[in-house]
Amino acid sequence: MLLSRLRDTAAAALVLRTSGSTALSPPSFLYPASLVRPTSGKAPSLLAATHTSPFSAPVCAAVQSKRLLGRSQSLFRKNTASALRSFSSSARSVCGGLSNAEARAAVEAALDALAEKVQEAAEPKRELLKTLRKEHGTVVISEATLSTVCGGMRGLTAILTETSTLHAEKGILYRGLTINECLAKLPRMHKEEYPAVEGLIWFLMTGSIPTVNEVELLSNALYALSLSSASSSPSAPFIPPHVGKVLDAVPPSTHPMTQLVMAAAALQPTSELAQAYRHKTVSRHDLWKPALADALSLIAKNAVMAARIFRRSFRDGQEIDPAANFGHMMGFNSKEHQELFRLYLFLHADHEGGNVSAHAAHVVGSALSDPFLAFSAGMAGLAGPLHGLANQECLNWLRDVHCKLNGAAPTRENVKKIAEDTLASGRVIPGYGHAVLRVTDPRFTAQREFALKYLKDDELFQLLNVAYNTIPDVLLATGKVKNPYPNVDCHSGVLLQHFGITEADFYTVLFGVSRAIGIACQYVWDRILGLPIERPKSTTLDLLKAACVERKGN
Repeated sequence: MLLSRLRDTAAAALVLRTSGSTALSPPSFLYPASLVRPTSGKAPSLLAATHTSPFSAPVCAAVQSKRLLGRSQSLFRKNTASALRSFSSSARSVCGGLSNAEARAAVEAALDALAEKVQEAAEPKRELLKTLRKEHGTVVISEATLSTVCGGMRGLTAILTETSTLHAEKGILYRGLTINECLAKLPRMHKEEYPAVEGLIWFLMTGSIPTVNEVELLSNALYALSLSSASSSPSAPFIPPHVGKVLDAVPPSTHPMTQLVMAAAALQPTSELAQAYRHKTVSRHDLWKPALADALSLIAKNAVMAARIFRRSFRDGQEIDPAANFGHMMGFNSKEHQELFRLYLFLHADHEGGNVSAHAAHVVGSALSDPFLAFSAGMAGLAGPLHGLANQECLNWLRDVHCKLNGAAPTRENVKKIAEDTLASGRVIPGYGHAVLRVTDPRFTAQREFALKYLKDDELFQLLNVAYNTIPDVLLATGKVKNPYPNVDCHSGVLLQHFGITEADFYTVLFGVSRAIGIACQYVWDRILGLPIERPKSTTLDLLKAACVERKGN
């Protein structure tokens, strides 16, 4: 069963194959790591994110088996066992294998624990929603004017989203916490600079800060899903074979976002929710449970699909190591890359429900399309240049400024002149301003702090730093801008470029890998709250005109 209890002695094992004098361990599904021999008797996580030298001989590690004991008791009881299995492949230098039973054990353990936490958070939220609708259903939350209708509904509060909200002064709030608060409170696996992404997934899904053990439990599940997909085959590929065939059916020159949209939709036959709804095995009240299983599957497989798209589009289809992770599968392995991916995925994970990708996924999900189809729809929205190309446009503008400086060092004076010329030509300066924020985007600030530590001598960053201290004043002087401060897109392209990710067409896919986290968590909570199918009413220009005439006559 989907959320069946594990037997006390359920165990999982990992075997690594060496090549030469080194071997890599199975890392977090999102970033590189190495395995260290346990010294305390505790089996290391399959995804332990440490940075010591890897073993040079085959090793195995047991997944901690944790069984739920009940809400009033301790959440987990550890029962570990280890097993040694051989797994070899002549095509790859480093391999990891999970048997079908072991993969299922890892996935079900995380689902059990996560579902328990989600259930605890869900009941009071359901009751609150019921009370609000019953007792305060006529309270006006937001009003729509003609400009609202004709202006993309900007500023209209009309979507219920539990995972995050955007505050004009504090920036994005993940479950009520600011970016800095999340960075401080969410756990690090092994003293990394930034929190484990799996911890953020747990937090967005449950609303509670996870323990390190809970992060490890979720990491094990995501690793199992990304490696074997918990399928009937002990050595199943990272993604179902038919998804790989879908990707292979289009030329590598196909835009990476088109490939991601196709691959996400092609995962739909694996949906637990779709099967549960079709066969009426789960009530509408409990649809969130198979949705939760789909959500974890989507997050895990999406990173693998993105790495595969990167390789086939920009690396001539080079083979991907099945025991690898997102950054490693793309070919980036340094400590700095690890920290960059953690920060990037953390900052872009969620952005309330009104942006194009989140809203598109919400609308499609409201029809009870499964998470894979909903995410595919969201990525189709993200592929649009008005939504997903912002960081590329920012990077291009900085490059243009760099060329115009013609070797001169950037100063407030010469950058100001170029910025004023940009505005005088009728163009905008990308990366500045925000529909909601009225301060510097905290996500920009977090990236800037990273850059000051890791790339302070980079020419583009130095130019960006001067622009950051210059352009807000230029924009304020126009008298037309409410928020002249930089946003998250202003900085991310510079970071990616510095670390060798120069394929700008792939930047939006990176965004999609991160945003899958928020979309998946939002989807689960939409089902928890039983939100209905979205159906606003539309109008016509003639009807708008008639309404204005009637209003004027009165």
